[in-house]
Amino acid sequence: MNMNILVEVRKLKKYYAIQGGVFKKRIGDIKAVDGVNLKIRKGECLGLVGESGCGKTTLGKTILRLLKPTKGHIYFDISEEIKQEVEKLEESTDSNSQKLQELERTHDLSNFEGKRLKKLRRRMQIVFQDPSSSLNPRMLIKDIVGEPLTVHGLAKGLEKRERVINLLQRVGLSEDHLFRYPHEFSGGQRQRIAIARALATNPDFLILDEPTSALDVSVQAQILNLLQELQSDFGLTYLFITHHLLVVEYISHRIAVMYLGRIVELADTKELFENPMHPYTQALLSAIPIPDPEVRSHRTILKGDVPSPIDPPSGCVFHTRCSSAAKECEERMPDLVSFGDEHYVACYRMNHK
Repeated sequence: MNMNILVEVRKLKKYYAIQGGVFKKRIGDIKAVDGVNLKIRKGECLGLVGESGCGKTTLGKTILRLLKPTKGHIYFDISEEIKQEVEKLEESTDSNSQKLQELERTHDLSNFEGKRLKKLRRRMQIVFQDPSSSLNPRMLIKDIVGEPLTVHGLAKGLEKRERVINLLQRVGLSEDHLFRYPHEFSGGQRQRIAIARALATNPDFLILDEPTSALDVSVQAQILNLLQELQSDFGLTYLFITHHLLVVEYISHRIAVMYLGRIVELADTKELFENPMHPYTQALLSAIPIPDPEVRSHRTILKGDVPSPIDPPSGCVFHTRCSSAAKECEERMPDLVSFGDEHYVACYRMNHK
């Protein structure tokens, strides 16, 4: 696996303001993403899993800058030296220096606006969960797939048409589909069209936001195989967001587990499934059904409900549902700590082993 980092987020936060009263004053925040640190290597598929509402999609959209982050850094294909220089300047007494502001303006995606952001978006694309809602029902397929080429000034006329045909063929469709509308296709075909559109600008990085969850099981397998082929052929880097653990096991090189806006465990796929260390990860994996009626699995039942992101628990956000929680867990949030090679866990219980 290539160890070069393509995408990195540091202390990333995305809060939504809660307004109340006659004058609509800010009375609180919904902490959708709350201090995430994450690295995605060139050429890998990083899976991001967790329960619905844990902040997976918000994190993906914030990385792509479809949402503006509240705080933190987003780096795309930036050298480690520049990241370290920014960190040192932030920690220094002169944290508002002109040099720091210039580095953040030119290298930190969270500060990009206008033309600089548009230019970088050619290299970063997204495939949404539901192709029925992500494709304009009034546009022909040739215009849907070709729109990014027009927006970014990459091709027009006959060249644009040829590139659209090539993209459709690459995802398993044909020239015959150019003059049809999205409603004339099946769910799997619509997702292929969405993938073709995402590939139009020849990106380096794709965010796949549950791209198979709205599809039949047999079609899911086809789309997953297509995504693997495209990654190999084009050298793509994926962030694969899903709640389906067997899907993420099939396609991902590493998996990050998210709970209530935070990453609680990160490891190679095989290591995570064979040796889950965080109690939340263990509970998720225990819920996977075993297709054998004679095998009785031991399922970990979590107590209580998922806390509200408006008022998350103090300390470790999982301690209210953890059967092994100690007093220390209520006081402060544990950091991701390395256990062996490339296995990171945010859990005081594991830290003391």
